[in-house]
Amino acid sequence: MKELVEVIAKALVDHPEEVVVTEREEGRKTKIELHVAPSDMGKVIGKQGRIAKAIRTVVKAASSKEDDFVDVDIVD
Repeated sequence: MKELVEVIAKALVDHPEEVVVTEREEGRKTKIELHVAPSDMGKVIGKQGRIAKAIRTVVKAASSKEDDFVDVDIVD
């Protein structure tokens, strides 16, 4: 799932070299943290959080095949 979030984020931002994705396992739950440049934060979140919600939806759909719960956090 880490790679999926990284590919999506790099396609959205102006500074793809500053995209950092970390992944932590917590039992059956996986937490993914997305770090982007401050100038790209708006592009990743989108108007009213629509892009962030879409990223979470895609990751949730992909993780349901693996019977795993994934939580995506966008961190500044």
